[in-house]
Amino acid sequence: MPSHALKRPVLLVLCACVLVAQSMVAAINLLIPELAASSLHPSHSEILWTVDAYVIAFAALLVPAGALGDRHGRKGALLAGLALFAAGAATSALAPDPAVLIAGRGLSGAGAALITPATMSILVHLAAPERRARALASWTLALGLGGAAGNLGGGLVGQFLSWRALFAAMVPLAALLALAVALVTPRTERSAHSNLDPLGTLLLTAGLVAVLFGIIEGTTYGWTSAPILGSFAAGAVLTTVFTLHALRSPRPLFDPRVFASARLRSASLGTAAGFFGLFSLFFVNSQYLQGVKGYDAAVTGVAIMPLTIGMALVPRLAARWAGHPRAVVGAGLALIGLGLLGASTVDAATPYWTYACWLLVISVGTGLSMPALTLGVVGSLPPHQAGLGSGLGTTARETGAALGVAVTGTILSAHSDLTSGMGPALRTVALLVLAATALVVAGYGRRTPTRTIASEPERVLSRPIDA
Repeated sequence: MPSHALKRPVLLVLCACVLVAQSMVAAINLLIPELAASSLHPSHSEILWTVDAYVIAFAALLVPAGALGDRHGRKGALLAGLALFAAGAATSALAPDPAVLIAGRGLSGAGAALITPATMSILVHLAAPERRARALASWTLALGLGGAAGNLGGGLVGQFLSWRALFAAMVPLAALLALAVALVTPRTERSAHSNLDPLGTLLLTAGLVAVLFGIIEGTTYGWTSAPILGSFAAGAVLTTVFTLHALRSPRPLFDPRVFASARLRSASLGTAAGFFGLFSLFFVNSQYLQGVKGYDAAVTGVAIMPLTIGMALVPRLAARWAGHPRAVVGAGLALIGLGLLGASTVDAATPYWTYACWLLVISVGTGLSMPALTLGVVGSLPPHQAGLGSGLGTTARETGAALGVAVTGTILSAHSDLTSGMGPALRTVALLVLAATALVVAGYGRRTPTRTIASEPERVLSRPIDA
């Protein structure tokens, strides 16, 4: 398929798919009060799993899902993902008990894991090199807008409709998107070099599930409790075994030596840091606006919309500076950190517009940094592994998001109420984001020359010259 095949309708459809998939990460949060009071009578643990099942399935399956699309067809993977997403949404909408609701959320998360890397991989293969940065900026914008759209949609549904309506609405929406994909999206050439590696997939997925469980449930069980320490230990063992297996396998899921690239490591850390800050804000936003400012759910969903302004306007501008990623990434992540520091100063007496200004600063930082970080991850891998690259980048996003919620929730739990805990929580997150920014900028400043140490029809391995 020629590179000029990326037409505007194709780009819009791909961006709409990733926006919808990302929106369901955040939408459920504003429905928790209604869900807790529903006829399902879920326990506190079941409510947490209703929120977390989507994130765990989404993040844990991204890497193998990206490799699956690269190997067996990206358009087919996208259509299959939309079908799974719709099936999970229908299951949740009709759930007679909490267990079925949780299962439906997990199924939708698995669908999202197929959707997200497939959309980026198709985009990378269809976009001409000179248009790739701009196209990735649009894709990243859709990803960021998904979080804001989820907050808005969840707030409106929580205010005027039943929680089941949110899931029911996803079914025809996913069907409409699937029809659009089938009609306007061309097929791309499959990659004979991408491998599924069943054992490697099992090891990596299980390791990520264990780590994510520990991060997400740490505030519930306690960070030093046996289940959480055991979960982290299991995750470390499984990912270590995966690494050893991949280094010895002739056809691994992916070669861990790709992380010898300072640019890939820095871009992954920057992506995680940005979403660490963003989802920390999402976690306290609804509590602050509803519990402290007294807004209802619908107004709360609208009140966070300043976050969309910078995300919508800045990425196109940032694409013009694609040749200076170090400056763009450093400035963007620094603005996220500074915006969080500003937001940490608000209290009950703070005018909404002051709070909105800090949201805008964070929004500009996100819109400035995320397209360059996305390009940094994908550009560190060969084009035939674009789906895998998207999977790695989005795994970093979702892991960072889970950490942001976990760290913020832990700090809040140590205070008597949100008003006293919100400031310390956001300041801690802001300082961590700024520290990560320094590491990312330093990593972007290093270029490690490599030499080829092995070459086969299936893969080429390189190592640093001074190694």
